[in-house]
Amino acid sequence: MDSAEYERKIAFRFAAFDQDGNGYIDRADFSAAAARLLAEFGTTARCDKGQALYTGAEALWQGMAGIADVDGDQRVTREEFVGGAVKRLRDNPERFAEIARPFLRAALAVADPDGAGAASVPGVERALRVLGASAETADLAARSLDADQDGRITEDGVVAAFATYFTVIEPDA
Repeated sequence: MDSAEYERKIAFRFAAFDQDGNGYIDRADFSAAAARLLAEFGTTARCDKGQALYTGAEALWQGMAGIADVDGDQRVTREEFVGGAVKRLRDNPERFAEIARPFLRAALAVADPDGAGAASVPGVERALRVLGASAETADLAARSLDADQDGRITEDGVVAAFATYFTVIEPDA
């Protein structure tokens, strides 16, 4: 895939982070995503899981801003996101995944009300819908994350899938 095609496809990924649709990604997008997840699963912001989710959201925002906020205005535009992805993330998807790991770990914990250490497929599907995925996409993604078909989704699987989704663009079929 050529660079222009990669840039076009990664620009589409921007919308997953721009939760309020205002044309840029900022700290508020990450806080809003955390608040929606907590509300969906009936978890309070003051409990350990809630605090971990907000801390993870802040870490993800800081990591993204460090990679992509070229002008330092505490906002990442679509152009900055695409540039950051193309220049930094495409060659090192594991770096992006590690930036996201604290948020993903905390989101899985929120979606794992019984504390079993892995979220259920339906719990992950709910979380994905709350974060903006369509019902069909959330269902497909959650089922595909259950690689061993045991009905549970682990942190390592989610982190790897996150890195792949946001940094590796599949060729068109």
